[in-house]
Amino acid sequence: MKYDFTSVIDRRGWGAIAVDAVYEEPGFGPDAPKEGFDVIPMWVADMNFKAVPTIQEAMIHRIEHPAYGYFNPRKEYTDAIISWQEKRNGITGLLPEHIGYENGVLGGVISVLNVLCSKGDKVLLHSPTYIGFTSSLENNGYKIIHSPLVLDENQVWRMDFEDMEKKIKENHIHAAVFCSPHNPCGRVWERWEIEKAMEIYKKYHVFVISDEIWSDLILEGKHIPTQSISEDARNRTAAMYAPSKTFNLAGLVGSYHIIYNSWLRDRVEKESSLSHYNAMNVLSMYALIGAYKEEGQQWVDELCQVLKGNAEFACTYIQEHFEGVEVSKPQGTYMLFLDCKKWCEKHGKTMDELLKAGWDVGVAWQDGRAFHGPSHIRMNLALPLSRVQEAFERLRQYVF
Repeated sequence: MKYDFTSVIDRRGWGAIAVDAVYEEPGFGPDAPKEGFDVIPMWVADMNFKAVPTIQEAMIHRIEHPAYGYFNPRKEYTDAIISWQEKRNGITGLLPEHIGYENGVLGGVISVLNVLCSKGDKVLLHSPTYIGFTSSLENNGYKIIHSPLVLDENQVWRMDFEDMEKKIKENHIHAAVFCSPHNPCGRVWERWEIEKAMEIYKKYHVFVISDEIWSDLILEGKHIPTQSISEDARNRTAAMYAPSKTFNLAGLVGSYHIIYNSWLRDRVEKESSLSHYNAMNVLSMYALIGAYKEEGQQWVDELCQVLKGNAEFACTYIQEHFEGVEVSKPQGTYMLFLDCKKWCEKHGKTMDELLKAGWDVGVAWQDGRAFHGPSHIRMNLALPLSRVQEAFERLRQYVF
């Protein structure tokens, strides 16, 4: 490979939540490991790889200019997004006016909901559910109605369309948050599935916020942008994207929306402007410009190969060594969502005991109950394969 996905980066002491919070913020995340074990960060959804060099080059180029005053977004910013979306997702007809800056996907989700809903309104989400959706919607006074995903006979997560329609009708729902690809389940939706979901949303006049922040990290299949399904979907949907998951730029902050519907776009941009906090950082702008270059395309292609290999290793290892632990092989993202119900029942262990056993030996995995997985653990596989292998060997030797 051209790029380095094997070097182990020591992130401790640099403020990385995935590592430093384990030692410095008791109770916030995993407990610190026992003496003799280092932390293998597998909870926070960021990566442990070196960034593609063009990101640093773009930011350094800007830093070298010694003035950092007020600025306007450069044309290169929207040009980079338009080019990236066309090359990665086949999107055509995207114009600069369709693109709007968001400080984060969650902030964008709330801005759209504030335009579409009143406080106390019910919003449809699939469960398992990304913890950020739960906290953001509840903090802003919205009531979440869950439509559970179900595993089919091949252990593939599927939408329950009958349940979705039932929940929408019973609760008079007119807004839904759709996660594509899905976090934490790692599902990459097929076109027919999105088409069927959008037919239901159209039938009941439901606007859709489509979180597509994971859209570049596809291990199997192809990402289908929700807005590409039909002309109605194009106008019914506000899509959220960011380079932060793809290139590990969360610390720089910077997402964007794509909204074709001018009525909705104008109101979302007004809502986003009200706090005066939704303004771009000059370095995050240059980071996106650097990320969305041709080198970034190559880097992501190699990254997806690495992540696919990590997922294949992990799922095979679980099947061979952890009897009673079930997992659906992710098609996208870099997350695993382990179902430990049968293992806990067989061994008389609670989820708290199982989680703690992993933390004690430095496997900093995440409690899946916060994602509405009652007996689940979420694991981040975006590490060099050597660290993933070390984590699973520790789990085999000391936990399972």
